[in-house]
Amino acid sequence: MAQKDPSLKLRYHRIVVKAGTSVLTNGSGARGLDRAVIADLVRQMCWLREQGAEILLVTSGAIAAGREAVEQKLTGRSAESSEASGPDRDIPSRQVFAAVGQSRLMHTYRELFDSQGHQVAQILLTIDDLSGRQSYLNVGNTLTGLLDLGIIPILNENDVVAVDEIGEVFGDNDRLSALVANLVDADLLVILTDIQGLYSADPNQDPTATLIPEVGQVDEGIEAVADKELNPWARGGMPTKIDAARLVTSSGIAMVMCHGLAQDAVLKAARGEAIGTLFRPAAEKLEARKRWMLGAISQRGEITVDAGAARALVEQNRSLLPAGIRSVNGGFHRGEIVYVLDPQGRRVACGIANYHAADIARIQGAQSGAILPILGYHYGQEVVHRNNLVLL
Repeated sequence: MAQKDPSLKLRYHRIVVKAGTSVLTNGSGARGLDRAVIADLVRQMCWLREQGAEILLVTSGAIAAGREAVEQKLTGRSAESSEASGPDRDIPSRQVFAAVGQSRLMHTYRELFDSQGHQVAQILLTIDDLSGRQSYLNVGNTLTGLLDLGIIPILNENDVVAVDEIGEVFGDNDRLSALVANLVDADLLVILTDIQGLYSADPNQDPTATLIPEVGQVDEGIEAVADKELNPWARGGMPTKIDAARLVTSSGIAMVMCHGLAQDAVLKAARGEAIGTLFRPAAEKLEARKRWMLGAISQRGEITVDAGAARALVEQNRSLLPAGIRSVNGGFHRGEIVYVLDPQGRRVACGIANYHAADIARIQGAQSGAILPILGYHYGQEVVHRNNLVLL
């Protein structure tokens, strides 16, 4: 085991590393996992662990590993010769490949970490596991306990059950990695992908596109340059990575997005060296409950407010009252966490809704005193109380 080197100071102590399918398969899911790539990634994480860092790995690759194994078993030929548009794009096949591939993926990691004297633990999650407050805390306790023991948690979305038909998916683990970073109050999220970082335009289409080395805030301009993932094997894409950046930076956590095959990419990010695109964190870290709120946002709910209400929320830390609401989108329930949008459609906050979407639609534009006469019941004057609100 390597000795701790005090001359190589780390800028970040608790680090979440996300490795996408395109990285773990070296650009081609049809050939399955690339053991050499994974071994180099493990080497870097072990070195960081030996320098005193706490490491959590969010990994994709189970479906790619399972597809390779299943096709070799059934056809007797290499999956490399199969068509990239094979049957794994339908949900049942993806479930089968995930079920077969997850154990192979973990076996690969376990062997490589064992060879360097480090123990790992497997955690499979669905989005519901991190949406409910109690299960969120339970997962957090487990991860903290593992880190206290010096064990490296390896997390993946449970693709066997977390499919589009059943519920929301994380998007090739981009969102999962951001949720985990918030959950454990990480210092840094490193997203390893198949491009150098965020570009001013799609580098595959525009030869003048330039790398954006640093992003101070994820705003409309940054969202506009995000393009869809071209790799057919990965369900993530630039939009999901930008969403991940918004989620963690709003909580006060830095994020680096860089090429996963770059030399010592994770080490450089952990040391604070220039690599890929650095998304700078907000000035202050959020308290634990508000970090959970950011991670538990319902993708079904949006409340659009007028300019006055938006200013009251952002500048005066006020609650959201029905009088300032102009429209409601989605079928969310009371107690779900929803986005609050300004008149231009920009997300300015998120918060816990005191009323169902249909009820908010009935009281929108009304004074708070009219809630009881309109609905026949009353959960409070606020649609979202300021104590249950997080600015974005």
